[in-house]
Amino acid sequence: MSVVTPPPAGRQRPDGDGLELVVELVGAAPASCSYVEARWVGRRAQRVLVAGGSVQELSDAETAGVGVRVRVGDGWGFSATADLSPAGARGALERAIALAGAQPARPEPALAPVAPARGHWAGPCQRDPFAVSVEDKLALLLLAEEALRGDARVMRSEAECRAITTDKAFASSEGAACTQRLTECGGGIRAFAVNEHGLQVRSYPSAHGGSVAAAGFEHLLGLDLPAAAPRVADEAVALLGAPPCPAMTTTLVLGDEQLALQVHESIGHALELDRMLLDEAAYAGTSWVAPADLGRLRYGSETLEVTADATLPGALGTFGWDDEGVAARRLRLIERGRLVAALSDRRSAAELEGQESGGCARAEGFARQPIVRMTNVSIEPGEAGSLEDLIAATDHGVYMETNRSWSIDDRRLHFQFATEVGREIRGGRLGRLYRNPSYAGVTPAFWGSLDAICSRPAWRVWGLLNCGKGEPGQEMHVSHGAAPARFRDVQVGVARAA
Repeated sequence: MSVVTPPPAGRQRPDGDGLELVVELVGAAPASCSYVEARWVGRRAQRVLVAGGSVQELSDAETAGVGVRVRVGDGWGFSATADLSPAGARGALERAIALAGAQPARPEPALAPVAPARGHWAGPCQRDPFAVSVEDKLALLLLAEEALRGDARVMRSEAECRAITTDKAFASSEGAACTQRLTECGGGIRAFAVNEHGLQVRSYPSAHGGSVAAAGFEHLLGLDLPAAAPRVADEAVALLGAPPCPAMTTTLVLGDEQLALQVHESIGHALELDRMLLDEAAYAGTSWVAPADLGRLRYGSETLEVTADATLPGALGTFGWDDEGVAARRLRLIERGRLVAALSDRRSAAELEGQESGGCARAEGFARQPIVRMTNVSIEPGEAGSLEDLIAATDHGVYMETNRSWSIDDRRLHFQFATEVGREIRGGRLGRLYRNPSYAGVTPAFWGSLDAICSRPAWRVWGLLNCGKGEPGQEMHVSHGAAPARFRDVQVGVARAA
């Protein structure tokens, strides 16, 4: 259970006092608490969106608060407050203790052990995005968006940028006392073209908010949105006259951005240990994988290698310590197609004898308690060379890139994905465009059909800002590394009714 209280006017606490606040709060807990942790989180988030030559959104919001989680007997309690006065924080502790005492008994083992987190960690940032004026951001976005509007069939054009800075302080009754700072920045462009055949969309550098990385404003500048805009608009218009993707079973080559989302939905979520233990079901469902499958299950072909790496530079799931104070680590999940580990926090790892936490406890802001979340779950590169090399080595099939939509069941087993663009592969060359391409599959069969992945130079990291899970719901920022890959005998297209 959780309780969140609003801040009284004029009683915000300065950011620099966050660690002092949580250390004092943990020290004030009574002996009845067998475990206490407190997290102070301050966040500033800005979004700038332009469309049709005008500003559509300019939001800039700051939040700060403290969340407290305690264990009393067999009960857990969590409470949060945006009142950062000592009295406000103490009130959150008292409510968490009361909630823990009111819980029905559910015996569970002690938390998986961890060395106390101490020190400070900061993510990369060469140029603070909040030191860049809104006027300069608008000038860049308006220039990119204008370059999308060269054809009357482009009915809507958008350009956006996002900037987020998050500061955290964490303390626990086990001696943890650490602070962290993460800066995230990025954006993208989209062109929406319309004719009698319907709507077509092209995005750059990816769909769903563009490319956001753990970096400063230099990341957005590096995307060079104005230079990419004419090509993006031309492709959206070209798709209007393209034939629909035919329904057939064929070889499928996926671009790296689409493969990143495929990893997210059919591997990352399926390997969250709380889902495997059936503890998480209310919002995001469970998993087709069971804890007994660890070390035994054939998840895919021997080409499939997957890691979860919270130390990956520039990735959104990178940190110094997770939200239980577990140090960031690189964890191998799948080796040569065989499942070897799951994503876990201290509570779920304790359910499996001898397991350490995978360092995957994460919470959205101060007002949510940590649950098992992905860090940076990536498919490792292979030896197939560049995308051009992979296409040249493919006699026939379909190439698809840039996600448009997805659907997957609550066990992460049956899925269907659609992309913005498809291209015929014939004789080792890319041919005609296909509009509305899609593919479907069953998770272990699909990954079992993987037979080639491009090499390290083609491997890129893609960020996602909208990974949802939990009740009450939480959105998490994660990244996935991927390179273009090939799958055999995949159902593509949508069969027409007879």
